[in-house]
Amino acid sequence: MLLACAGPDRAGAQSLGSTYTSTAPKDCRQVGKPSELDGSTTRVCPGKAGFVVLIDEDDLREIVSVGRTRRAAAEEPAAKTWFHPFNSSEATIEWRADGAKPFAIIQRWHIADGADLDKRGRPNTKALLVVTRLPPGPVCHVAYVDALANPNANALARQAADDFARSFRCDKDEVKVIGASGRAVELATIR
Repeated sequence: MLLACAGPDRAGAQSLGSTYTSTAPKDCRQVGKPSELDGSTTRVCPGKAGFVVLIDEDDLREIVSVGRTRRAAAEEPAAKTWFHPFNSSEATIEWRADGAKPFAIIQRWHIADGADLDKRGRPNTKALLVVTRLPPGPVCHVAYVDALANPNANALARQAADDFARSFRCDKDEVKVIGASGRAVELATIR
């Protein structure tokens, strides 16, 4: 009986995989002109399975959201989630999918650490992997993995996406910290 139950689960797990897209400015469409005041920008990037990725940068802080359209992405909880310290996201998005249907994205972020300055007095950054759930249902952060505190951070983020993203309730569940909690997680959770 146990073997019969384990078989389908293992087959399902084998259909889980990753593909990648770029959010580099050259691969996206800029919306409007950069703000003259602070250079803020908004861009829309092609995703997977008909999704688009919205990157909105304002005051040296970014938000990343996903939707079928730019407007839909802008209405998601992820579009209203930002980190207090200055931050930026890397230009590669990992799409976790079951077969051809993506259910989560994983993206590396850099969070500025005002307590750790370089020789020029600028904050060094700490790397954080952010797992974000995708529709059906709301788009929101599911898990944070400190990339420096966990040598297997990418594997931990994939496992978190696979285990939690599809059942995560954005309006009720708290973002999970996966693995060892380091300075990047500490900075990301400042409120």
